[in-house]
Amino acid sequence: MKFKMLAAGILLASTSVVAIAESKAVELKDEKQKLSYGLGVILGERLKADFDSVDVKALAKGVEDSIQGKEPAIPQKELMALIQKAQQEKAQAAQKEYAAKAETNRKRGDDFLKENAKKNGIKSTESGLQYKVLTAGKGEKPKAESTVVVHYEGRTLDGSIFDSSYERKEPASFGVKQVIPGWTEALQLMGKGSKWELYIPSKLAYGPGGFPPKIGPNELLVFKVELVDIKK
Repeated sequence: MKFKMLAAGILLASTSVVAIAESKAVELKDEKQKLSYGLGVILGERLKADFDSVDVKALAKGVEDSIQGKEPAIPQKELMALIQKAQQEKAQAAQKEYAAKAETNRKRGDDFLKENAKKNGIKSTESGLQYKVLTAGKGEKPKAESTVVVHYEGRTLDGSIFDSSYERKEPASFGVKQVIPGWTEALQLMGKGSKWELYIPSKLAYGPGGFPPKIGPNELLVFKVELVDIKK
């Protein structure tokens, strides 16, 4: 259970936690003190991830009572209920924040596509995919079953690059049906040697789940894609 893991972490870091509660200036002279401090840092990170706020003095008191074999000031059943409630509240808050971000990204993407469609050279498909031909290749077009070799760069709307074969200095190879729907559609429209810029709505990319940590929920993605070769 998570409670047992949490309790184990508290016991491991007990020396550090008590010291922090008693004094802000903690000496780290010997190996034991440094180890204790390090365990305290690890514990603190875990607590920060699981709970919105922790009273360090009360935490230290709980650790001290446990080590000294004292009866807990709060019955275990009540303590478990408090921990569960705090974790549920944090999870609910995170879900609410995630949903709000997803809606913001969706609207931002829709607004972008609406304005982008008015620009010269922008073409739209029935699915909602938009693209601009930078270089028109004259070679054959891949099929759904084809394996292609491409150079690409992927960005979010704020311009952040989340993936780039150009940076790796090596093109990527994959099946046309092994990528996001927006890519699968676009690749079959491109002739070998083509270089396009794709504007892919979230429904044709990673949707509400996103691709953490670089791609958020419902994010529209912009790709530069160069179809280098078709293997089969």
